[in-house]
Amino acid sequence: MVRTARMATCCALAAGIFTLVTGAQAQQTWKPDRAVEIIIGTSPGGPQDQMGRLLLKALQDGRGFEVPVTVVNKPGGGGAVGLAYINTRPGDARTVMVVAPTLMSNQITGRAPFGYADFTPVAVLGVEYEAVVVRADSPLKSGRDVIERLKKDPASLSISIGTAPGNAAHMAFAHAMKVAGVDVKKLKTISFNSAGDGTMAVIGGHLDMESAPASNVMEMLKAGRVRLLAISAPQRGRGELAKVPTWKELGVNSVNEVWRGLAGPKGMSAAQVAFWDDVLGRAAKNEEWRRELENSQIENIYRNSAETAKFWKSEYEEIKSILTDLGL
Repeated sequence: MVRTARMATCCALAAGIFTLVTGAQAQQTWKPDRAVEIIIGTSPGGPQDQMGRLLLKALQDGRGFEVPVTVVNKPGGGGAVGLAYINTRPGDARTVMVVAPTLMSNQITGRAPFGYADFTPVAVLGVEYEAVVVRADSPLKSGRDVIERLKKDPASLSISIGTAPGNAAHMAFAHAMKVAGVDVKKLKTISFNSAGDGTMAVIGGHLDMESAPASNVMEMLKAGRVRLLAISAPQRGRGELAKVPTWKELGVNSVNEVWRGLAGPKGMSAAQVAFWDDVLGRAAKNEEWRRELENSQIENIYRNSAETAKFWKSEYEEIKSILTDLGL
């Protein structure tokens, strides 16, 4: 009877150990078992949509996925609609969203009830810069022309700023104008569901100009439908952007970068984060991905989840400072 009891105890202990071991192994590895959604918080045609589709292509080209991957546009509120969507899926790492500095600015300006701390940082995928865009036949010939007009009357030019007041496009333009001596609180700014919509409004003659990422207007620039008057980069870019002066060249000490990244729902496990770190880390080193970013005038700057978490925290404080200084 004693032997039987000991055997039962040993069996139970062994079973417990087996459960702990297999459970730990299950936690160490994860991969999606159903379709993955890449959420875009703007309508098609904008820079976040472009980044999402570049990522879609990279993930479909055999980067560790055995399930379908789709891009789903959920425009509205400067990305707030998309963030609200993934916020309803805690712990579901099959749903990620392309994000930008609006992840911070929307909360700071009161446009959204949640901010970067309400989501899982997945990655930073690249960095680009904001350009001042006008129609090809615009009477505005340079960034200095814009400054002189707005110094005399800050509301004399209509400006598309992308998806929401206080976003990266707005901050980049407003910062340059403030440094140049313009009353930025009186600027006539207009928001759209994507930067692409704003570009079409400029081309259609409905607006005077747009502040937009260079990647968003490259095709229109090559087609001769728009001109770029200035860019928020620290130095001139490549190819077509080599012709575009920086604000600093024009005597305005203003530089502003725009990062593109991925956020997941709150509550993602360490194994889920590790999966995305592995997949995206390998994608960032892929030559085709590098070439696609270069063609879109996006710098291939990759940060994994841990690095992104630290970056977001410092970025929040910097954006809050800029928005406070600008009265936005």
